[in-house]
Parts: sequence; C-alpha cells; structure tokens
Amino acid sequence: MNRERQLAQAFLALSDTYAAEFDPLHLFHSLVHACHDLLDVDAAAVMIADARGGLRTMASTDEDAAFTELLQLQSGNGPCMDSYRIGEPVSVPDIAAERERWPELTAVMIGAGYACLQAIPMRLQERPLGALTLLRRQSGRLNDDDVHLAQALADSAAVALMHWSTEPARADDVITRVQSVIASKATLEIAKGMIAQYADTTITEASHLLTAYARQRRLRLSETVQALVSRDMHPAAVAEAKPRA
Repeated sequence: MNRERQLAQAFLALSDTYAAEFDPLHLFHSLVHACHDLLDVDAAAVMIADARGGLRTMASTDEDAAFTELLQLQSGNGPCMDSYRIGEPVSVPDIAAERERWPELTAVMIGAGYACLQAIPMRLQERPLGALTLLRRQSGRLNDDDVHLAQALADSAAVALMHWSTEPARADDVITRVQSVIASKATLEIAKGMIAQYADTTITEASHLLTAYARQRRLRLSETVQALVSRDMHPAAVAEAKPRA
C-alpha cells in the first residue's frame, strides 16, 4: 500500500466516530500504530492527562517492561509532560545529552535502546489533552514533515475523542445531519445573492465577503448567513468586510 493510501486510511480510522466498532481505546490504538507506520520512529505511545494533571498511558506500540517504565517516568515530569503543559512539540534529539536534566529517564531510555524522543501535544482548539511519545533508536531530530504529520494525527484523534458518544448513531441521525447541511447550503446561496445585489458585485466576491466577515468576528458561516436571510443583520455589515489577500 502506498503512503497516500496509508494516510487516507489513518485519518479515516481516527475520525470515523460513527463506526460501529469505534471506542476511545481503539482510537488510541489506531493513533499510535498510525504514527509507527507512517513516521520515521521505532515506537510510539499516547498519554492523556487525568483530573490531577498527571499523564496516563492509553496505548503504546511496545508492551515491554522497560518501555512501560519509560512512560511511567514521564507521568509527572519529562519531555511529554513539558509538551502537554505548553501545548507545543518538544524535541530531544539526543537523550544522552540530557543526563543532568532527566537522569532516570535518560538511563531507562538508553537501557531500552532508544536515543531520541519527540513529544507531540494532543490538543483540541489549542487546549492540550495529553501527549504523544515518539521514540527512535538513532539519535537526531525527527524531520519537520513527520512532526507536522504527527501533530495532525494527534489533533484528529483529539477531535474524534470529543465527538465520541457512548450511544451509537442511528441511521435517522445521519440523514437529519445531512439534510441540515443541505439546508445550510441553500441559505448560503441566498445570502450570497443578497450581498452581491447590495454591493453590486459578483457571487464569487460576495462569497469572499461572507467568509471574511465570519472569520473576522469568529462566527460560524452558517450563523452569519442565517442572520442575513432572517433580516437580523443588514448586508452593509458584510459588504464592508475586507477579505484577506
């Protein structure tokens, strides 16, 4: 299977919260194995913050005792905890150089045969929920493309976790949501026409104005067009918005 298909399957597995077999434990399992298969890493684990702010391991690609100890050492301190706290990736390209900072972690990592650690925050709308631990046997920083991909996978899993429900979705629920989207699209087209007529411009430019207005005010586009169509907002407000170049 080529990389493009692997990527597509990985993101589908992480986002399909309507799948009958979907559950959070399976989600974490899919996340770590996607990282292992798609990135230049030798092992991966995902840790989620508990109510006290400590990190608990949810899934890992290695069940070895040394690897488990390595993760436990980071539950309250270490690169993954740092990544979780600041909400940004933390790179440790050569763990041997960090003996003074993390003596126990360094000893366990080297003993388990790992030389490099990359921590990736698992976050939802910039709010950290936990962190990914990515390990390599060779020292050296994980390349930027893999860091970005790992972040995208982690963020996708975070969104899926928030959308997960213990109640399986019914067929009628899916149909209702689809019809709601269709109705919103129809409302959007009406709003575009209103802006185009008011501003004496094209439908394309009207679409850009609507998008710019919603983004500038951090509104949902659906809320903006509904306000226009229901006459709760005057087209002039949107016509004055300045789309980004």
